[in-house]
Amino acid sequence: MQATIKWIDGVMFVGETGSGHAVVMDGPPDHGGRNIGMRPMEMLLLGVGGCSSFDVVHILQKGRNDLVGCVTEVTAERVDAIPSVFSKMHLHFVVSGRGLKDATVERAVKLSAEKYCSAAIMLGAAGVEITHDFKVIEV
Repeated sequence: MQATIKWIDGVMFVGETGSGHAVVMDGPPDHGGRNIGMRPMEMLLLGVGGCSSFDVVHILQKGRNDLVGCVTEVTAERVDAIPSVFSKMHLHFVVSGRGLKDATVERAVKLSAEKYCSAAIMLGAAGVEITHDFKVIEV
C-alpha cells in the first residue's frame, strides 16, 4: 500500500491513496486551518470503523444472512497530553436484516475484533482499549 500527502495551505493537506482516491484533511481555525476537511485523527476513527464494518458485513453475507444495513458508530477518548493518542475506542454496530440472530451478529463482531480487523488489532496492540457492542434491528 502507499499514499501521498500533499500540503496545500495553512494546515490543509490532500491525501491520495495508491488506488487513486483522495481526501482533504484540515484543522480548525485556531490551529491555522479553514475547517474544510477531516482531522487526521478523525480519519483513524473512520479507518477502524470502516475496517471492522467491512469484516462484519462480509462475515454476515458469507453466512448467507439476509443483511439489509450496517451502521457503525465509533467513539473515542484521547489522553490529555502530547502526543494526544487514543486511550479508548468503542464501536457500536447497528445491524439490520431479516431473521438475524444475536449470536450470529455477536460472532461476526468478535471475529472482526479478535482476528480480522487489522486497524483495530494494531491500535489495541499499541495500548488502546477497544470495546464493541451491537444492536440487531429486524426489518
